[in-house]
Amino acid sequence: MNAISSRQQDILVLARAQGRVSVEDLSARFDVSPQTIRKDLNDLCVRRLMSRVHGGAVVASGVENLAYEARRAMAQGAKRAIAEAAASMVPNRASLFINIGTTTEEVARALADHEDMLVITNNLNVATLLYRHPKIELIMAGGPVRHADGAVIGSAAVDFVRQFRVDYAVIGASAIEEDGTLLDFDYREVQVARAIIDNARQVILVADRSKLERTAPVRIGSIAEIDTFVTDTVSSPELRNVCQREQVELIEVGSLDDEAF
Repeated sequence: MNAISSRQQDILVLARAQGRVSVEDLSARFDVSPQTIRKDLNDLCVRRLMSRVHGGAVVASGVENLAYEARRAMAQGAKRAIAEAAASMVPNRASLFINIGTTTEEVARALADHEDMLVITNNLNVATLLYRHPKIELIMAGGPVRHADGAVIGSAAVDFVRQFRVDYAVIGASAIEEDGTLLDFDYREVQVARAIIDNARQVILVADRSKLERTAPVRIGSIAEIDTFVTDTVSSPELRNVCQREQVELIEVGSLDDEAF
């Protein structure tokens, strides 16, 4: 197999920064035909460096996550709808964990009008959103801060989380396999997620459908450990059957094709 071209390398850099690239935009940027760009994308997909989606492609995430700002820009409408549905499940005067992730960050935003809540998080972005609200008590986990996304990770954060027993946990995942396996990229982040799951009475997983199109190397656990899965839509019959068999409540907020991929 020939080496990838300089244009294909540039396409990979763009996809890593933006999360998604489109045939139309790439054709204009590089002043080549859409057919040429489709061939470039197909070549990159054959090499398992990218995955095709409608109108373009995304980075094939296997061992490294997309940039946090790129993830934040992905599927924004779906994430907002998922977040609102998840937040509506959490009553006032509840205690909850919120872990790292762009969708969990949206849940924190949707919780801003709640009252008399205790929120414990290892997510600096969540803390920034909630610390000004006088009716929400915020506790921030301590430990090393990951530069890429503001996640507090490591053994100190795990030990901190284990001091609590809360009503709800709102967690995300980087990838979900059809058999219900939940995956992430950083084993230190997974250790914190495991402590969160183990110390919450009700666990809410929030993830848009693109997580079914991705993969990651570190196992968080199984969807069988989740009480409620809130997503935009589940296209996999196998995953839907797993949720039914394991009595996981599945809430689908609807497909937003113009923004999700």
